[in-house]
Amino acid sequence: MEEQSASYKCPYCDAPLRWIPGEQLGCAACGNRFEPEVVKKLSAFENDQAPFDWGDYKEKFAAGAQNLPDRSVYLCRSCGAAVETDGTTAATRCPFCDNEIVLTEKLTGGLRPNGVIPFALSKQDAIGAVKKHFRGKRLLPRNFREGHTLGKIQGVYVPFWLYDAGVDGETVLECTKRRYYSDDDYDYTETKHYLVSVRGSMRFRGIPVDGSEKADDDLMDALEPFDYSGVLSFDPAYLSGFLADRFDSDPDRSLPRASQRMKSCADAAFSGEVTGFDSVRPRGSNLSLTAPAVRYVLLPVYFLNVGYHGKNYRFAVNGQTGKTVGELPVSKAKSLGYFGGWAAAVSGAVSLLLYLLLR
Repeated sequence: MEEQSASYKCPYCDAPLRWIPGEQLGCAACGNRFEPEVVKKLSAFENDQAPFDWGDYKEKFAAGAQNLPDRSVYLCRSCGAAVETDGTTAATRCPFCDNEIVLTEKLTGGLRPNGVIPFALSKQDAIGAVKKHFRGKRLLPRNFREGHTLGKIQGVYVPFWLYDAGVDGETVLECTKRRYYSDDDYDYTETKHYLVSVRGSMRFRGIPVDGSEKADDDLMDALEPFDYSGVLSFDPAYLSGFLADRFDSDPDRSLPRASQRMKSCADAAFSGEVTGFDSVRPRGSNLSLTAPAVRYVLLPVYFLNVGYHGKNYRFAVNGQTGKTVGELPVSKAKSLGYFGGWAAAVSGAVSLLLYLLLR
């Protein structure tokens, strides 16, 4: 089955246009810059289609009325080559002519995102953020900065669900109060125990959960926060020059993760309302989600592998803020010296204390 696709071409020289982070669509051949609205008028892609709606999605896709394809084939509009992609690819490049391709079928018919945060950082900015991340890491091997290699950096629009919902219910806490008093013979401690129930409700907006099975959940969580005031109405022109994935973990499957985050936050907020006790310990809670809603957005992430001594270390950079997360190698010699020195310091402090006590 041939996939519908769109290419964004320079109106002056017909070369591919790419989104320049923080700027506009740009042509590398002639150097001209264009606002997305201008290119949109020159594109065959209909931009006034209805965005993602949870209810419509359940009716059309989740209920089995339609199936999302696992594999797709598109014809490059630049060189005519047939290129196969997996079912979640929404933007890519032609491997034969490097033409930028946006696979419009992945972005229409109820699958159109509600919004997008365009890349604000360039690839060089992202590489700089990764190198800055290396600074101050005391346990890095001594020759890591000279001996590591940077792999190809890739900008990807990762699909995310932003959930809105209320949390209603109660949190039960076990609390204690102590009173100290004495008589001529003894010192007394009186402890009173209480069960305190706090009822309340909270409303949450924009709780993010990545909607991609390819993306590591812990890595994506660590990239937060994004500034969601920067979410723009979706326009496929922002994808040109980057890779993009359509979600493959639907909102119903991802909802429990968002629900747990909201309930944990509400539980902590309710517990924080209890004061005046000497100790407060959670006993249990009965919280429920109310009126959940979801938006489908694409968020900018750079991925980069760093090679060192035959092993790859995976890094991700928030393409809006520059926040960088990833695993780093640890020098065994440095870690032994660091923790050995800490242990020696503790041992020395204990020896000094014993000496003072035994004098």
